Amino acid sequence: MTKERFKNIALDGLLKNNPTFRLVLGTCPTLAISSSLFNSLGMGLSVTVILIFSNIIISCLRKVIPNQVRIPAFILIIATFVTIIRMFLEKYVPDLYTSLGVFLPLIVVNCIILGRAESFASKNPVLDSAADGLFTGLGFTLAISLIGIVREILGAGSILGFKLWDFQIGFFSSSAGAFVVYGLMIAIFNSLYSKFELNRNRKNFKQQMVAQLDNEDAATADAVKEA
Repeated sequence: MTKERFKNIALDGLLKNNPTFRLVLGTCPTLAISSSLFNSLGMGLSVTVILIFSNIIISCLRKVIPNQVRIPAFILIIATFVTIIRMFLEKYVPDLYTSLGVFLPLIVVNCIILGRAESFASKNPVLDSAADGLFTGLGFTLAISLIGIVREILGAGSILGFKLWDFQIGFFSSSAGAFVVYGLMIAIFNSLYSKFELNRNRKNFKQQMVAQLDNEDAATADAVKEA
């Protein structure tokens, strides 16, 4: 995998096709789990680990799995890693396991993981698929964590369980508050991303113009020498 390829995969997962803010995938766990930063980080990191390992296995088996049964095969592979994560959390982080509740086993049918398995891992080499799983997972973790930070600070007046002040707005701990924060974060993220893309396009245009002028100057110099 080239450096440019790695950079493109990273930007794709974190910014260009961020699963939460750009593609609006995994909305149910995002809204239900993001009442606190602790829960958000737990869900995000769980999804990231499952994405990485399921992408690796699916990529390794992409030429072996028959096309007719690829979706059931993908679900079986993902379910295996979900079960491992569930057992790990139940044993070592029981509070998080209880907080995630039914949304932990539902990762099996999470459209983010199934989508990357179908659109990327099943068509690309192992290293590329592992990087895609890592950065897509980190993009999801970043998004749900930002929402969790806002909701916990405003709704509970705390962060990671540490009390910041007594003032709190219960609305942000509710389902309605989750929708409002989610919508605002999507709007802010896409506004910033549009500015980022505009600046990058301007920079690329300037570089192309400079390269073109350099080529024209070189061609002119060669013509003068020949004359």
